[in-house]
Amino acid sequence: MRLVIARCSVDYAGRLNAHLPLATRVLMHKGDGSLLIHSDGGSYKPLNWMSPPCRVDHLDVDDELTQAGVIELWKVTHQKTGDTLTVRIHEILHDSTHDLGIDPGLVKDGVESDLQRLLAEQVDLIDEGATLVRREYPTAIGPVDLLVRDAEGIAIAVEVKRRGDIDGVEQLTRYLDLLGRDPLLTGIRGVFAAQEIKPQARTLAADRGIRCVTLDYERMKGIDSGVPTLF
Repeated sequence: MRLVIARCSVDYAGRLNAHLPLATRVLMHKGDGSLLIHSDGGSYKPLNWMSPPCRVDHLDVDDELTQAGVIELWKVTHQKTGDTLTVRIHEILHDSTHDLGIDPGLVKDGVESDLQRLLAEQVDLIDEGATLVRREYPTAIGPVDLLVRDAEGIAIAVEVKRRGDIDGVEQLTRYLDLLGRDPLLTGIRGVFAAQEIKPQARTLAADRGIRCVTLDYERMKGIDSGVPTLF
């Protein structure tokens, strides 16, 4: 990535026309060819940009532009639409190039797999005295997130969601129907666990004898296998 801080003006021509008057801005020329123009504000959104596939050409500065104070002239052309972004640079305050390497992508905190793992370590949140039988307990229509047994040995099928809606309750209902046919799981109960459960889902769950449990993810992260920690 090339990172340039410069006093510049910018003109976009194509499906629409736009002009940025002379000011100090950040120019980001990324490895994928895109050019983004940022100001010191507006959060993540650039003032103007050109997405790939595009080409950046550094053009000669003629006498007229030189007299106007232009020292560099960039023309960015989109290779499919023909739209252009013309950058007239009057002063460069910073110019550096950085190899950022391969980006591993965004890793989201609090996805369903994280909730499932934490809940498997803290099954008392499902039922006091409960014990874990297995995560991803198999059925003919897919695995149930958790299978546990309460203090009396009764099986509980647990479906874990970040946001619980009617579809999740329907899914758990199908699992309970199949698992209830296994003589080893006679009397199995269902628990629908999520960080947030919609009112319609609660109503449907109650109608089908399924208990709802709201999960506090931040609190769960501060507990290691049910033992509170200070740090």
